[in-house]
Amino acid sequence: MAGDPYAALGVKKTATEAELKAAYRKIAKVDHPDLNPDPAAAERFKAAAAAYDLLKDPEQRRRFDAGEIDEQGQERPQRRYYRDHAEAADNPYARSYGFENDADMGDVFSDLFGRRGAGGRAGTGGGGFEGFEGFGPGGQQRDFHMRGQDHRFTLEVDFLTAARGGKTRITLPDGSDLEVTIPKGAQDGQTIRLKEKGGAGLGKGGSGDAYLTLTVAPDPLFRREGDDIFLTLPITLAEAVLGGKVATPTIDGPVNLTSPKGATTGQKLRLRGRGIKGGDQQVELKIVMPPKVDPELETFMESWRKSHDYDPRAGMNSGSRS
Repeated sequence: MAGDPYAALGVKKTATEAELKAAYRKIAKVDHPDLNPDPAAAERFKAAAAAYDLLKDPEQRRRFDAGEIDEQGQERPQRRYYRDHAEAADNPYARSYGFENDADMGDVFSDLFGRRGAGGRAGTGGGGFEGFEGFGPGGQQRDFHMRGQDHRFTLEVDFLTAARGGKTRITLPDGSDLEVTIPKGAQDGQTIRLKEKGGAGLGKGGSGDAYLTLTVAPDPLFRREGDDIFLTLPITLAEAVLGGKVATPTIDGPVNLTSPKGATTGQKLRLRGRGIKGGDQQVELKIVMPPKVDPELETFMESWRKSHDYDPRAGMNSGSRS
């Protein structure tokens, strides 16, 4: 470190111990080598580490402020006779940027990168940092693990795949393909977790997860309410009058539905167990006239109406309602 340690931390000379620590934590979050590959950031981090290591010790800070030692913790030239002692291995002021036995430095990085364990190590933290053992000489990181980021995506699936379940393939941001299982009865807005398919971790930190939020596309035939499926079924005039078996689509394929004689538009029938996960399929009938009324049908209806005329609107008030 060269220059003013207070400037390296971006604090005033009157900064409290808490302010020194906060300033160091702020720099470490931005310029730590594992978080910022810029060489300039590494230099800023090393300078901040050395500055904090000097100033966090009240006695060393006092001696620096008094001009007795320089920013490296070494004796000033006029006090050269202390140099051999200052560089001795057992000197408490010898320079080292590690914190294997430094509770205060360990506390800084346990706050930054996880929960401290025994011996000054940091265990798994809620922020995804784990196994942080400390820094060696020069602020070099020794053993740093961080879980990768979780990734979130939106995946559109067709109605029948969501209802019946199935598989689909997706392409992840890294270009790899992945087969995804869509559970039976998946609903719009449901989230599927893909374990360890998110961002890569650092060190021994595991990969993050990927989360797929499903968007279920509408179907031209079916709609869903809960576990029940709803379908409007067109029938012919003859089927409405005579009744009989009518091929009816379901989410699992067509089945024969018995239409009663004299069926009307809007009449509802039920196919039990043909919905999702034991739900039913509700079928609403809709009578559809032939595309063209031919003379034969017209003649028949004229003859039929003479003796079978009826009024479906009987009882309706034709006047204005109050």
